[in-house]
Amino acid sequence: MNIQALKSGLAFWFHLFVTLLAWVAPFLVSWKWAIPVYAAVMLQFAFFGKCLMNEQHDMTEDDNATFYSYLFEKMGFQPDRARLKFYVRKVFYPVLSTVALLWQEVLGINPVLF
Repeated sequence: MNIQALKSGLAFWFHLFVTLLAWVAPFLVSWKWAIPVYAAVMLQFAFFGKCLMNEQHDMTEDDNATFYSYLFEKMGFQPDRARLKFYVRKVFYPVLSTVALLWQEVLGINPVLF
C-alpha cells in the first residue's frame, strides 16, 4: 500500500467518524458547542459548494454525489443524489441543532460529555 492510499483510507475513516459524531452530538455535547460546529459545516457548503473532507479521500462530488450517497451506494442502495444532497446540505444540520436545543433546554437533559 502506498502512502497516498494510506492517507486516503485514514481520511475516509476520519470522515466517517466525524459524520457519525454529528448525528450523536446533540446528546454528547452542549448545544453551545454543537450549533456553532453545525453552522461552520453549513458555511463550508455555502462558501465552497462542497465538503472539503471529500477530496481528502479522493471522492469527487460529480453528479450530486455526497459522502452520504457514497456510503449508501456502497451498501447497495441507490438514493436520489440530488434530494439527498439537498437534505444533507440544507436540512440535516438545522434539524440537529433543533434537536440539541430541545433535548437540552426544553427537556432539560444534560449532554453526556460536556
